[in-house]
Amino acid sequence: MEEGIYRAVAAAAIRLPRDVREALERALEREESPLGRSILEAILRNIKVAEERKLPICQDTGTPTFYVEVGSDFPVKAELKDAIIAAVRRATREVPLRPNAVNPWSNVNSGDITGAGVPIIHWELVPGDRLRVRYLAKGGGSENVSALYMLSPAKGVEGIKRAVIDAVLEAGPKPCPPVIVGVGVGGGADAALDAAKRAAMRPLDKPNPDPEIAKLEESLLEEINSLGLGPMGLGGSTYALGVHIEWMHRHPASLPVGVSMLCWAARRALVEFDPDGSFRLIEP
Repeated sequence: MEEGIYRAVAAAAIRLPRDVREALERALEREESPLGRSILEAILRNIKVAEERKLPICQDTGTPTFYVEVGSDFPVKAELKDAIIAAVRRATREVPLRPNAVNPWSNVNSGDITGAGVPIIHWELVPGDRLRVRYLAKGGGSENVSALYMLSPAKGVEGIKRAVIDAVLEAGPKPCPPVIVGVGVGGGADAALDAAKRAAMRPLDKPNPDPEIAKLEESLLEEINSLGLGPMGLGGSTYALGVHIEWMHRHPASLPVGVSMLCWAARRALVEFDPDGSFRLIEP
């Protein structure tokens, strides 16, 4: 399993998913700001060079985060965490990835992006005999603008929209836009932020399956881009490539809204394992 996970981590570092590349290309076609166009052109050249030379797309190779779906009949479970840690250490050496795990008290870097609570691993037991590992590499700039709003339920949909716009205005250039905006609504404080990050990972060509929520996603995207913040927050019509919303039922007294953004280098991967250990890298 280590080999398949390593390949997913390494591929995500040097190659963007198709939907993100195509969204950036469309953004360049639409962008009217000369500075915004030059920024998007530089981003697209960067993507091309990284893939050709097999080098990381960005010097900040992110905090390794895994979403693991384990089939109830998948034969090997106990070794999964060790395989993930070994894959991250190998990728740090061989890709290479930047060591991004620092002790918060001593400021000492672990040197291999592993340590207390890192890599971040979310586990889910599902029916079946397969294993699916989703990987996200999220840099510090985009993580630092994550936001949580605990709204009065009376604020309703308009309050949710206002919270998202406020998060974007507060973020400005810090998350290296164009960004993907993930929004988590409902649940509790922790669940809303988790849902927001998962929403940001959804492919850009897959709107929410609920038509009304999909309309809200599109409406928010238009409103965000109409602010004129543009690429890198330096002006233009493309601040966001997409807005994705995930929601949960909530407590009657609470309306949590989480916002999580991915920078233009939205690095994600998906690898699937069969019971015999063979694997397929599904994306990027």
